[in-house]
Amino acid sequence: MQANLFDEKGNPAFSIEHDLIDATIREFPQAFAPHQCEKILNVLLQDTPWQQDSLWIAGKQIAVPRLQCWMGDRGSHYGYSGIRLVPAPWSEEVLAIREHVQQLTGKVFNSALLNYYRNGQDSVAWHADDEAELGPCPIIASVSFGAERPFQLRHKFRNDLQNFKIRLRNGSLLLMGNTLQDKWLHQLPKVKGLTEPRINLTFRTIRDS
Repeated sequence: MQANLFDEKGNPAFSIEHDLIDATIREFPQAFAPHQCEKILNVLLQDTPWQQDSLWIAGKQIAVPRLQCWMGDRGSHYGYSGIRLVPAPWSEEVLAIREHVQQLTGKVFNSALLNYYRNGQDSVAWHADDEAELGPCPIIASVSFGAERPFQLRHKFRNDLQNFKIRLRNGSLLLMGNTLQDKWLHQLPKVKGLTEPRINLTFRTIRDS
């Protein structure tokens, strides 16, 4: 990755606030320029140590419907749904992305979960990123490269609030606010007929135990 990859014209700092009544999402639709996205996607596809994790559901081992890689500072161990993740060392590419994300958001992150959705059949079911390692009211920055996918949210407790949907555009960044994981669930559903890949990086802060 070139050192000047992010030194391009445009307005990556332009953002949109999505008000979910009791939570907020700040969207940066053009955090990364289109030609940057193509380079980044190709590098991440080739150089990331992807792995296929599995879950135990009703006594059966089920493959997670996507490939993953957990990166972070030393000691930033993380787990969800019975999967325990030990951080791989930061790659140069992911560190560069993190620096750009931190500049745009003013937040600092010490870890990232990378998800590789190979096509429209790869997905993630309804969940919240509210594990104990993330501390109370976690703030998460989510970056998308590749195929555009729908990101759906529904409230954990209130049936009177409508579901919410955002199009995850190539090169976009979502900053998910400090009440979102406590009160909302989200998912990335399957998309019939989609053949193009998408890579998502969710930058997080693992708290000291």
